[in-house]
Amino acid sequence: MGKKADLLQGTLHLLILKALSVQPLHGLGVSNRIGQITDGTFEVKPGSLFPALHRMEEAGWLKAYWGESENNRRAKYYMLTKAGRRQLETETKDWQRISLGIATALRAT
Repeated sequence: MGKKADLLQGTLHLLILKALSVQPLHGLGVSNRIGQITDGTFEVKPGSLFPALHRMEEAGWLKAYWGESENNRRAKYYMLTKAGRRQLETETKDWQRISLGIATALRAT
């Protein structure tokens, strides 16, 4: 596992959408999944995660419901909506274009 990195502006929503693309998760599950899919590069703290989840729910990208966590505690679960899946596709394409541009710039002589 490499050095932890600061999230670039605009990446948090993409990472949350990607984390939720397979199954609904509660907040801690979203944070853990982001750590897993980024090979530990990004650690999302609750102070950033929960406001983002609420913004995304208000935008219609996520739907939330109450359920029971693995340790038998009440937890709010989040799942992607159709609009959220479309947003994931849009943001994925945008970041692929951006990362290609950065990689091209770094190869320039």
